[in-house]
Amino acid sequence: MQGVWRELAGLVLPVDCAGCGRPRTELCAQCRRALARDGRGARRVRPWPSPAGLPRVWAGAPYADEVRAVLLAHKERGALRLAGPLGEVLAGAVRGLRPGDGPQLLVPVPSARRAVAGRGHDPVRRTALAAARELRRSGVGARVLAVVRQRRAVSDQAGLSARQRLANVAGALEVRGGAGRLLAGRPVVLVDDLVTTGATLAEASRVVTAAGGRVIGAAVVAAPRSAFAVGGEATVRLPHGP
Repeated sequence: MQGVWRELAGLVLPVDCAGCGRPRTELCAQCRRALARDGRGARRVRPWPSPAGLPRVWAGAPYADEVRAVLLAHKERGALRLAGPLGEVLAGAVRGLRPGDGPQLLVPVPSARRAVAGRGHDPVRRTALAAARELRRSGVGARVLAVVRQRRAVSDQAGLSARQRLANVAGALEVRGGAGRLLAGRPVVLVDDLVTTGATLAEASRVVTAAGGRVIGAAVVAAPRSAFAVGGEATVRLPHGP
């Protein structure tokens, strides 16, 4: 219900650009170009140290400046119409994986129920749906299958080291009962808004594979800027922690 009121408010109240604050536009042309990286496209990124079981990950843009502001506006401030441009970026990351010409199964990484209730929407699922629409517009069949859920509560990942994040999400996800038949033998692309250590994506890959899905990679809207430093094979270096 909160999401509905935000949508209605956005229709009648003046808004500022979510990326730079320019008045009377929800996303200005300059910030839209920053999201799209001026046409340079998505790139492969690698967290370091890379957790066991992490599939190939492609990201659409560096998590900095306007891109960070837009993601936070959508995720935390309920700027729901930003799902469209963010979905376009995510679709570019899916294409970067070169998953083939057949129908794509996009499986979003789940948000905690408490977080979804507090925000009034699920930002990753909303962005995944927008990405699927963008892929279909370009002639690629795509479907969002929200079959992964949290089986236990996890702590806030912010501030945790790579090792602590792995421990935090270990065994925390599961595939919904009966969903295995929808995944059996089918190629799956995991999707999320942001990758840092890769711990959550590795855990999602584990449970989807265990349920019979064939994870061919992961696509995210953004990754830390350092991931885009060199070619398509740059790494994101994070502290090991205690």
